[in-house]
Amino acid sequence: MSILSQVSSDPMLQEYVQGAAKAAVAPVANFIAPGVDVSSATGKYKSYDNKERFHIPDTRRSPGGRATILNFHKGDQTYDCEPNALDVPVEVQASGVEDARIQFQEAADLGAQVGGLAHEKNVIDLAIAALSASAKTWNSSADPVADIDAVILEVLKAANFGSLMRPRICFGANAWEIFKNQANVRGRFVVSSSKGGSGVGVAVPTMENASTLFLGNPELAASFLVYDDAAEGVTEDLKFIMSNQILVFAAVQNPTRFDPSFMKTFRLRGKWMVPGSYMSEDGRSEVAKLDWSEDVKVTNSAAAKLLTVATT
Repeated sequence: MSILSQVSSDPMLQEYVQGAAKAAVAPVANFIAPGVDVSSATGKYKSYDNKERFHIPDTRRSPGGRATILNFHKGDQTYDCEPNALDVPVEVQASGVEDARIQFQEAADLGAQVGGLAHEKNVIDLAIAALSASAKTWNSSADPVADIDAVILEVLKAANFGSLMRPRICFGANAWEIFKNQANVRGRFVVSSSKGGSGVGVAVPTMENASTLFLGNPELAASFLVYDDAAEGVTEDLKFIMSNQILVFAAVQNPTRFDPSFMKTFRLRGKWMVPGSYMSEDGRSEVAKLDWSEDVKVTNSAAAKLLTVATT
């Protein structure tokens, strides 16, 4: 057995790989489709839409009576955590176990980073595909804040889950540029230039301070993920994945298989990335292999709205 094979089963290395995988999950992907740890690769989850709504159960129990049971029903859906894998070739030059562990950690960092990017693109692609976009023209006379406030109320009402459900907004790169530079948005950030002074200035809208403009102080994020839309072998055509789009949706901080959040990522508990290794076919190098399973689902399409914005 090679040194790399020995260290791949080391509990300390396995813990490191799990941590690297969690750290590399793109914040935007986790923002839109937060993880739900599950105990088996397949199982039921509650699916909501315009016809199937969440109903708050009556938890009162009469003496000697039965409790309300949280059951899955025939109309609920099944998640199926699909296997994912990345192989990272390693030129083994290790002179001992510690060197091999360091090499495997580097391979895990590389694999987790690439896997995180792939996951982010998958989440955003699924979110956009599930919704029909509404067009908004944010010229100088428009009020983007009022537009988004109206959408926030729509998605929270559709989610129908009370104060645990919070609004979230994800801006595409170009949509955020349009929003932050729009006259009626910037006009809300007029501040005194100095203590006791009569001059005024304009603060720059940020993700942090812009949240205070909206109903419910929603969490804000922006996707700056870039992809090449050109075919293989021709000049690259780089694009922002969300570009002029804005996703307004509802989510709980710690989702389960039952709550009516917009999207979720089901993952096998404790198996974000499982390390292993094998020898390359020519026997010249070893390969650090990383395996994980997940299933990204739109669990409540009614609890989200997609806007496409432009200035004209």
